Amino acid sequence: MKSFNYFQPTEIIFGSGSINQIGECAKRYGEKCLLVTGSKFPAASPFYKNIIESLTQAGMIVTQYDGVIPNPTTNVVSDGAKLAKMSGAQVIIGLGGGSSMDVAKAIAVEASHPGTAWDYLHYKTQPSEKTLPIIAISTTSGTGSQVTQCSVITKTDDLDKSAIWHKNIFPKIAIVDPELMLTLPAEITQVTGFDALAHNFEAYISVGTNPYVETLALEGIRLIVNTLPKLLEDPHNIEYRSKMAWADTLGGICISSAGVTLPHGLGMQISGHCPHIAHGLSLAITYPEFIRFTYQYAINKFAIVGRIFNSKLNSTDNETAALQCCEEFNSFLKKINLFTGFESVNVTKETLRVIADHGQVLSDYKNNPRVATIDDMYTILTNCYAR
Repeated sequence: MKSFNYFQPTEIIFGSGSINQIGECAKRYGEKCLLVTGSKFPAASPFYKNIIESLTQAGMIVTQYDGVIPNPTTNVVSDGAKLAKMSGAQVIIGLGGGSSMDVAKAIAVEASHPGTAWDYLHYKTQPSEKTLPIIAISTTSGTGSQVTQCSVITKTDDLDKSAIWHKNIFPKIAIVDPELMLTLPAEITQVTGFDALAHNFEAYISVGTNPYVETLALEGIRLIVNTLPKLLEDPHNIEYRSKMAWADTLGGICISSAGVTLPHGLGMQISGHCPHIAHGLSLAITYPEFIRFTYQYAINKFAIVGRIFNSKLNSTDNETAALQCCEEFNSFLKKINLFTGFESVNVTKETLRVIADHGQVLSDYKNNPRVATIDDMYTILTNCYAR
């Protein structure tokens, strides 16, 4: 076995009703908090009321910032950081999907450091221990942001989507309550669910993986393959929601250690240049070609995953099972209604050229078992145009 290091400092509070612990959790870090949400969080919703009640009963002074948008921008972060400073927030609480949790992390940096959060990207100055403590409350099952040291933000003027990646932005506490996910619409359940599958799968095949991650990732893959299609048919099933919430958390744990691979690097560029495309959808569009491009360079692992999709492959050799894994991914995308191409989301071939030319800006592609050139990336993207 190869040597490896593993670090996961986030306390995970998991289970139905766990949101009721938010007050006592936040109180550990002070008396003033900034609650970071999207604008669609109605103050009248029952669980929002429960959150505020839990915080106020614990003696917390709550200020809400509801300016989060999908593919959040540096301006969104700066507006939230200003409010955090004005209110004297001592802890930042991200409530929502990946966008809200990522913005909370970036606010925690910008509100406690000179400059803006963009100055602290993974290849720039690193955020210090002055970063405000973060509590993440996930309301979707996809991004895994509640347990990662990553905050993805977009600088719109430059069409640049990048990330802060540092141990100091790991949330102190992650509250994962499946009851918060019962009302998620199908389209969000689809794309976030596939994002969770991609996290687990890419961490599993990453050249930077390790035995701990491999074990967790395979469990995450099994859960999603067996649960997501059922959940889309029965969206209020708390058992299915719980399994997806756990698979999502596993995916976040895995990528925090092993990272992601080629599709996520391209996906960041896709969302940066085409912000109307949800991150999970960008992955779904590119995955059929990515799988074909990669499978021969990780035969054993693709074979294992292929057999998770289809138990009939247990009686076949690894070469056959690995090749069939490509078809199984396609079938799964069709089953969850995400088998589509760039043409259907109004992305031109000229834009695909620009995306490919920026495909090596982030280093995720280096984690792939087969490292792609710019020309490879362009071929992958153009092959995903019409489907």
